[in-house]
Amino acid sequence: MRALSRFVDIAEVLDGEHDGGRVAIRGWMYNRRSSGGIQFLMMRDGTGVMQCTLSRGGVDEETFNHVDSLPVESVIELEGVVRVDERAPDGRELSVDNVGGVIESQPDFPIARKRHGVEFLLDNRHLYIRDPRIQAILRLRARFMEAARDWFRERGYTEIQSPSFITAACEGGSTLFEVNYFDREGVYLSQSWQLYAEAMIGSLGKIYTIAPSFRAEASRTRRHVSEFWHLEVEEPWTELEGIMRVGDELVTHIVHALAREMPRELRQAGRDPQELLRMATPFPRISYDEAVEILQGLGIDMRWGDDFGWQQLNPLSRRFEAPFWIVGFPTVTKPFYHKPDPGRPEVTLSADLIAPEGYDEIIGGGQRIHDYDELLKRIHDDNLDPADYSWYLDLRRWGSVPHSGFGLGIERVLMWICKLDHIRDTIPFPRDMRRIFP
Repeated sequence: MRALSRFVDIAEVLDGEHDGGRVAIRGWMYNRRSSGGIQFLMMRDGTGVMQCTLSRGGVDEETFNHVDSLPVESVIELEGVVRVDERAPDGRELSVDNVGGVIESQPDFPIARKRHGVEFLLDNRHLYIRDPRIQAILRLRARFMEAARDWFRERGYTEIQSPSFITAACEGGSTLFEVNYFDREGVYLSQSWQLYAEAMIGSLGKIYTIAPSFRAEASRTRRHVSEFWHLEVEEPWTELEGIMRVGDELVTHIVHALAREMPRELRQAGRDPQELLRMATPFPRISYDEAVEILQGLGIDMRWGDDFGWQQLNPLSRRFEAPFWIVGFPTVTKPFYHKPDPGRPEVTLSADLIAPEGYDEIIGGGQRIHDYDELLKRIHDDNLDPADYSWYLDLRRWGSVPHSGFGLGIERVLMWICKLDHIRDTIPFPRDMRRIFP
């Protein structure tokens, strides 16, 4: 056995950086088959999955037989020459002539190459995340957050964090998780940084966060998880129109970055990258009133003043090929901080961005109330206790300006980008009303 060359990432090999060259890789043997004295090993190293061929005669007989006996998920170091071959997955394979260290796995890996039930895969999520498709989605998730941060940094935003423990709800008390906080009552996990962000714009100006949020929604749908990752933005001196432009440009930047830089992972997840590259700003816009009329014309139960559910958004979103905004929601459907339209106070200066193709809301936001008396009235109208929001009201006493923001659900956006059937595959260890393990 010769000493191995410098190890390289499988992603480098698949990208063509070593065509015809000699490289060494190391990783987990995801799958294997044998044919006519050749072993075809599918190797995974965290950056990608590639086929490696080991021929009888290419290495000594003992090494060949040892590798042939290894269970899946064994860890192997392999060296050879990179061959370009369109028959191989992703067009390249490693022709192996040297085998280094081996860590042999147990022979009873529970996830076989067959169809497993959803509950079984969730029970074994700690192992199922090794699946190449899930691996690709999780790499897309990581690049999603990097692309968002790139966009914000280039435009002068500051990333900031807010507390996860809160005492005042911003999205409705029915979906709060109460926690035991040193035996104090009335402490909850955060649904959003919304209220704290409005305080921080007076210090830092344009800000954003990427952080977990928690919603105690008793939902068993393919669109909900109890713990999700929230990308939220808040800007001073910005009205509804301005914050919608931010949403247009941010989402477009992210999907274009993924389509340009990670086409292989997108195809593996189920999305043609060209579909994302065709997206352009500004996104289409319809009013809440128009949305209601469209749905009523389709014979779908929807009355003015109702909020949208899956039954309404699914058929509505199938009429669009790109994300689209619904603008001007009734005041009764939005939290107290949304600013009523001065020309039509029964609706708010709010907008939701809806993903196309039968998906769901991916951004919700709008303009905030910046006048003290107007905000106090809305708090009373919603039967809230002003004492719970005393510090939030203070923000309107000293230096309040028109300001707007939104929240983007990262898992929801990824679900649409990757054309997934269920949101659980966008997050390593999903949490919902039924599952907290593993």
